[in-house]
Amino acid sequence: MIVPLQRHSRADLPRERLSNVGCAALSDGELIALVLGTGRPRGGGAVALAQDLLTAFGSLRGLATAECGELAAVNGVGRARASRLIAAGEIARRLAAERLDAGTAISSSSAVYAHFGPLLADEKRELFYALMLDTKNRLLAKVRISEGSLASALVHPREAFRPAVRAAAASVIFLHNHPSGDPSPSIEDKRITTRLREAGTLLGIPVLDHVVAGAGRYYSFADSGWQDLI
Repeated sequence: MIVPLQRHSRADLPRERLSNVGCAALSDGELIALVLGTGRPRGGGAVALAQDLLTAFGSLRGLATAECGELAAVNGVGRARASRLIAAGEIARRLAAERLDAGTAISSSSAVYAHFGPLLADEKRELFYALMLDTKNRLLAKVRISEGSLASALVHPREAFRPAVRAAAASVIFLHNHPSGDPSPSIEDKRITTRLREAGTLLGIPVLDHVVAGAGRYYSFADSGWQDLI
């Protein structure tokens, strides 16, 4: 017995539902389907493909943190649709992050975390940043120094301060993330912070803080009174 294909009225399609009932009423699968645009040529529509993606990656967050290659490997996705999904996730992270533009005065560790926390929340690598400030603690620029880990070979004071010297910065704030989500400083975090503060003193570019970003919380060496240094 041949089972006829299930057909949906136009009113049931995600685009029409968005217009009729609003974006908030759409399911995760329907929202993903709108990003995908189309489904597989012979495997159902965009909603079916979106549900397959949610199943493959376990949740919307799992999907949002997947690598482009992982997404593209799912049957029917390919690199073009994978790129759309990656871009949508990045847009969401940037919207969640507080703006931190050149000229913005930075007065607290919470302001640093409000910008970087959402951007790095789902990052699978440790990323190390330097924020260069002028004499009024206004941001001159923010630069990624390294990625991978905080081993001294990857975060050497020479490399960490090079952008600050070039920018003629009056002071600097460092930040890195812990992919585990726990911002508690490691022994290596403490060691490199001590070295960076010593280098800053020699260069005349003081380190105002070193912030460790975790999942929903952060650690500030300055807020702790620099007590945990080695």
